[in-house]
Amino acid sequence: MENLTDIFNQLKALFQEFSPPLLPKVDDESHYDLWSFKDLVIEDRKRKEVYFAGLIIQKSYVGFYYMPVYAEPEIKQFFKPELLSRLKGKSCFHIHKLDPLLLDQIKTALKRGFVEYQNRGWV
Repeated sequence: MENLTDIFNQLKALFQEFSPPLLPKVDDESHYDLWSFKDLVIEDRKRKEVYFAGLIIQKSYVGFYYMPVYAEPEIKQFFKPELLSRLKGKSCFHIHKLDPLLLDQIKTALKRGFVEYQNRGWV
């Protein structure tokens, strides 16, 4: 198994390309997330922040949490099989091993999700 810290750090570097304007609430050696801090109304509810994505080192994988799937469920149709096979539930991907192909797919998903948030005025 690949070193989970190495996987986490490689993915964190991808996340940091979106900061700013997205900013972390948690940034430590095993947990990193990105949020949009903006006064919004989503589904008639006032919000001051919107969660975008996160990383957490778990016991045997790095959890990649990707919230744009809630904003636009059809976004999943653009995921390649390598990434889609790691999806557990609606928005959490279990990353056990990271190769250049999967890294590129995660980068593409982050970009697509960021554009979706921009289009909705959430960023």
